[in-house]
Amino acid sequence: MKIYFKLMTVLAVTLLSSITSAQDVVLTGSQVPATATEFGQVRGYVHNEITTYKGIPYAQAKRFEAAVSPTKWEGVKSTTMFGPVAPLLTPTTSIQDESEFVFDHDWGFPNEDCLSLNVWTPEASNNKMRPVLFWIHGGGFTAGSSHELPSYDGENLAKKGDVVVVSINHRLNVLGFLDLSSYGEKYQHSANNSILDMVKALEWVKNNIANFGGDPNNVTIFGQSGGGAKVNTLMAMPKAKGLFHKAINQSGAFRSAMLEKEDTQDIAKETIAILGLEGSTIDSIQNIPFDVLADASTKALGKVAEKMKAAGKPVIGFGLSWGPSRDGIDLPYQVNSKEALALSKDIPLMIGTAKNEFAPFANMRFVGASEEVIMKHIKDTYKDNADAYIKAAKKAYPNDTDPKDLLDIDTMFRPGAVVQANEKSAIEGGASVYMFIFTWQSPVFDGKYKALHCMELPFVFDNINLANQMTGGGEEAHVLAEKMSGAWINFAKTGNPNYKNLPEWPKYNSSNTATMHFDVTCEVKPQLDKELFEIVSGQ
Repeated sequence: MKIYFKLMTVLAVTLLSSITSAQDVVLTGSQVPATATEFGQVRGYVHNEITTYKGIPYAQAKRFEAAVSPTKWEGVKSTTMFGPVAPLLTPTTSIQDESEFVFDHDWGFPNEDCLSLNVWTPEASNNKMRPVLFWIHGGGFTAGSSHELPSYDGENLAKKGDVVVVSINHRLNVLGFLDLSSYGEKYQHSANNSILDMVKALEWVKNNIANFGGDPNNVTIFGQSGGGAKVNTLMAMPKAKGLFHKAINQSGAFRSAMLEKEDTQDIAKETIAILGLEGSTIDSIQNIPFDVLADASTKALGKVAEKMKAAGKPVIGFGLSWGPSRDGIDLPYQVNSKEALALSKDIPLMIGTAKNEFAPFANMRFVGASEEVIMKHIKDTYKDNADAYIKAAKKAYPNDTDPKDLLDIDTMFRPGAVVQANEKSAIEGGASVYMFIFTWQSPVFDGKYKALHCMELPFVFDNINLANQMTGGGEEAHVLAEKMSGAWINFAKTGNPNYKNLPEWPKYNSSNTATMHFDVTCEVKPQLDKELFEIVSGQ
């Protein structure tokens, strides 16, 4: 009996050992070879056969000055933890329980010295040049970081696609966009320092990524929400030309124009006045505590917004806020201008949105409401166009059955994506355009969050398990993630997102309006929401 028990124990141990996979082992320290960069050697860690580096400095900068190369270091720098994140204008001190569960933020450690990047690679050597996916986080131009959401982790995407994934932190809000160009030469780039930080990161990729197994001649920039808007900005930026070769914009075409120099300089003038500074004392702004600077600049935005409103000037985006501007130096063109479109003519583009975006948040008061209540709301909102609205909504999504579905269709983000896709695909001899819409409905909290803003990210990065509080996990989500991450990988490799188990995905143009709908069953359909957008825009 003792011999039997011993044999069973050995068998159990052997079985458990065989079950333990490589992904349960983390290699660190001298087990991981150092990798060279132009500024010094770095060492990350290995997990799941992917070598990860976090917090590699790609630049450094004094406040409101253009970024420069980081100081070189001696020895091997340990890069196993994410670097600091850009300070928030309003620090997070409380949470909304349910929605915070869904997003599962990691707010990070704020510090103005935040110019670092992260790399995930199957092999840190230059023996094989892999496609590079360069991720730009969301949060508008004011918030967010490279690791704010669990979706952003690049390990699974790197492993699945045999690609190198890079993500970055950069300056945001007042630190990235306060236009002090009229106060001296050293501040001439300050209106767009945030975007120039991204250019520095792309230059780092160009000069160093081969040592991490990446191909500097096959770089895809991709971003969501504010990150998608940053993708559009880089496509319109002469200094960024040649540093990337493909682009993916996810829910980021809502901002169709940039501020002009007269407005950004006015914001700076108001900020300076509130701080009690003038031209002769301007350099002291570099030492003012961030919270004081943030408060003054926020008040300045409010004042300038009122001036613009009184003058009949349109306010960009969702109200006057921080973001890139046409400064005549680094960004000489408006993002949707003919000049900007010509600049990115040869860049293949994949563009799309989520079906519901922020609409579920806006309509939370109607969760559980009767059909009568919802129809009354539609009637009160659209009046004589109410029946036309309902008909158009049902045409756009004929399989919807819940009355609240009529309210939860995004009409904020997708129209801009359609306009951009139409304009870019119309360029004679231009690169391919592929359009998508993410329609899969999350089951979490009884399904009320639907295809929420950011919901496609766990599918793109193949991170269903890491983001299971948003997706609910489960086989259905994993199946769709396999398809979507595969499409993103194929686009990064070849400029064509067609992938096994997906229906054929044609190039988009304004005639065929071919749009991939990502759902339990993926389908390509023409644009079905044109009438809906026309009705909503007429309100």
